[in-house]
Amino acid sequence: MHKVLFIGLGTMGFHMAGHLSKSNDVIVYNRTTSKSHEWMNKYDGGFIEKLSEIKDDLNFVVSCIGNDSDLVDITTSEKGCFNYLSKNSIFIDHSTVSPQVVKLIENEASKRSIHFLDAPISGGEAGAINGTLSIMVGGKIDHFNLAENLMNAYGKKIKYMGETGSGQLTKIINQICIAGLVQGLSEAVYFMKQTDLNADDVLEVISSGAAQSWQLDNRLKTMVEDNFDFGFAVDLMRKDLGIAFNQASEFGIDLEVTKIVDRFYSDLQQMGHNKLDTSSLIKRLVR
Repeated sequence: MHKVLFIGLGTMGFHMAGHLSKSNDVIVYNRTTSKSHEWMNKYDGGFIEKLSEIKDDLNFVVSCIGNDSDLVDITTSEKGCFNYLSKNSIFIDHSTVSPQVVKLIENEASKRSIHFLDAPISGGEAGAINGTLSIMVGGKIDHFNLAENLMNAYGKKIKYMGETGSGQLTKIINQICIAGLVQGLSEAVYFMKQTDLNADDVLEVISSGAAQSWQLDNRLKTMVEDNFDFGFAVDLMRKDLGIAFNQASEFGIDLEVTKIVDRFYSDLQQMGHNKLDTSSLIKRLVR
């Protein structure tokens, strides 16, 4: 049994920390303390109100938060946890942030003999609830080997991708794929709505052919039903695509189709759909 601090009890982190608590000694930290109380009402564990309350006997710290500045705030800032962690503790970050910021944080971690892994996740809220997330990990292979078993608590596919930042680069590729797939699926569903075809029949037959994808299997019916409450919001997708565009610029490439889809997500924000799931792209078409 490991002693683990989990930082960030959002849509994904709440359930991930719950899975960890089943076989580890887990304490949680969330900036909104009421969320920590909510978590403790459902799972076994403790909580801290400030990162300065960290004890030096932690084996792992796991985080799942919002953006670059949030990650810096909880790690290397004056009030960040790096000031309180013991040497050789392992920090696993599941946030989607820029490859640049994780390299800077890993450098600071190394100075303090803290082992840092960037390990963004994919699979949505359902994957977090069911413990079936895909996890793409960057960092030192020795540290990955020490952390892999812990991540098995909430991950189904865990893959070491290379040096620090490699996890984030892989996540960028993942988000580029999703953007195009969801827009294509939106147009397909909009087309289908103009026919007398049964959605279940369409899904059954085309999911067995070349059109099959996770988005098709999990989102065609929910899009037809106008159901977009699945946790990964439009605002988050635009944040992730912004990271992708910045990295693409460094590589000197132009993500043409992804930029178009990003503009469509901007349209959704202007329509007030910021918090809906990314599959809500169809709302641009069906009004």
